[in-house]
Amino acid sequence: MLSQDVIRYVELHRALGFKFRAQHSLLRNFARFADQQGDSHVCTQTVLNWAAQAPSPPQRHNRLATVRRFALAMQAEDAHHQVPPADVFGREWFKRRTPYIYTREQIGRLINAAAQLPPKGSIRSATYSTLFGLLAATGLRVSEALALDLEDITDDGLRIRQTKFKKSRLIPLHETTQRALERYLALRSRWPTACSALFISSAGYRPGVRHRRHRLSRSVAFHRAARRTRPSWTSAAPAQA
Repeated sequence: MLSQDVIRYVELHRALGFKFRAQHSLLRNFARFADQQGDSHVCTQTVLNWAAQAPSPPQRHNRLATVRRFALAMQAEDAHHQVPPADVFGREWFKRRTPYIYTREQIGRLINAAAQLPPKGSIRSATYSTLFGLLAATGLRVSEALALDLEDITDDGLRIRQTKFKKSRLIPLHETTQRALERYLALRSRWPTACSALFISSAGYRPGVRHRRHRLSRSVAFHRAARRTRPSWTSAAPAQA
């Protein structure tokens, strides 16, 4: 049964540190389709028939590429598995959007705008301005920064726990970044919450970022290109929080 082969294949990749969520879903779908055809091995025509059901060229290409990688692995164990050609639906349909990289001056404007967020007396403005500064100064992923707990602040820097590929790492901090965090921690210590997160909202929970960042970007009148492309937290030159 191909479904059992899919399970072994997915478990192997996850053991290597890959999340393999989208691939798992596609391969499960393919295995069900192949089982309905009575296939016990990967068959090229079955793969093409299944992939052709996707509603768009990029999705058809992605389906084929995903199952083709699976077929290559299975053929190494059993030569009865067939490997479909790679270019039936075109070579490469996915195009990564060009990121919009903020300049140092724009990052400063974004942080200053965050520092003015209402309501007055809330921790919201300090949370977002410190968070944005930390992202610019360290190059952390947004999800990594939001996942930080108070205990992750050490004398040697920030401890990033089991993120991509289940790896942990230590991020050293510039002295200006350390001082900015210390100012934020002094304010946070006076805010009533049982949450262990480093960054908290005015309600005492981990904050959301995407919607807030986009609204602030518009409020400081960034170039229109920033709205058409995917913003990157990497600045054109090193930033300090």
